[in-house]
Amino acid sequence: MKRRQFITLLGGAAVSSAWPLAALAQVPTKRPRISFIGGSSPTPSAKVTGAFIEGMRALGYTEGRDFEMEYRWAEGYLERLPALAEESVRRGSDVIVVANPQAAVAAKDATETIPIVGALLDDPVGLGLIKSDARPGGNVTGLLTSVPGLPAKQLELARDLIPGATRIGLLVNPTNVSDLNQRREMETAAAAIAVTLIPVETRTPEDLDPVFPTLAKERVDVVIALRDPLFFTRRRTLTAAALASRLPTIYAWREPVDDGGLISYGIDILQNFRRAADYVVKILKGAKPGDLPVEFPTKLELVINLPTAKALGVIVPPTLLARADEVIE
Repeated sequence: MKRRQFITLLGGAAVSSAWPLAALAQVPTKRPRISFIGGSSPTPSAKVTGAFIEGMRALGYTEGRDFEMEYRWAEGYLERLPALAEESVRRGSDVIVVANPQAAVAAKDATETIPIVGALLDDPVGLGLIKSDARPGGNVTGLLTSVPGLPAKQLELARDLIPGATRIGLLVNPTNVSDLNQRREMETAAAAIAVTLIPVETRTPEDLDPVFPTLAKERVDVVIALRDPLFFTRRRTLTAAALASRLPTIYAWREPVDDGGLISYGIDILQNFRRAADYVVKILKGAKPGDLPVEFPTKLELVINLPTAKALGVIVPPTLLARADEVIE
């Protein structure tokens, strides 16, 4: 029965019955359900999720009033992501927001209809997530976590930080497709400048304990930690271990440097999550993810922690300090 016919049948009786028109006008509507799938954990990711909620609020969408959030975390175990994606689909999510490339792959495998917004996509065309950056064409869109040449730039940064460095440790998670892409690019760059990379593979949080003692035994000059949810989740463990082993370490995001790491060079991930809210709101208003172009990062930031440099006995070259976007003193 159409709504107009229903109201006509009620007629004047509706005014005096137990169903006043005011009550009819207050029938609650279903709020959109947004599922957030992260490879990390709630506490280490608090600023990340806060940035997304801040982005939604700036666009006029308040959690609990205009939408509901559900969070699912892999706790650094990327093999859990497919199950988390399937649960998000079963729960009837209206939009799925994913916090890393592996989660995007898991979500895409779980559904071809529910819109997926990736805040940190990496090689989405190569992974089969989209047809092109300009016209994604399916149910996935979002923002990239890197720009071409970034791993090579991080390698150059290692040489600028420790002049004459020839042995560089590489912290990599082989189960992460994004790490594999970064590793290949860095290996190509290292070969061009006669630098030896010493990779140490970590798959789970339990694998992290021996990482820096192993690299110290290998006599590496400096360490580069690739972009990975595991390293983001356990960043305080990593920064403490790097300091204990007296190994200068370069991170892909600033958050480890805020927590005592030495130096980082990469995108502003909080800005990516704020921008992800813009995609979600457009989709809630009727836009198709396949019509929303994938966005490239517009800002790379270099952050240096001088107290950590002093504790490590590293003298940061003045040229690096001059280039830094922020120097923690």
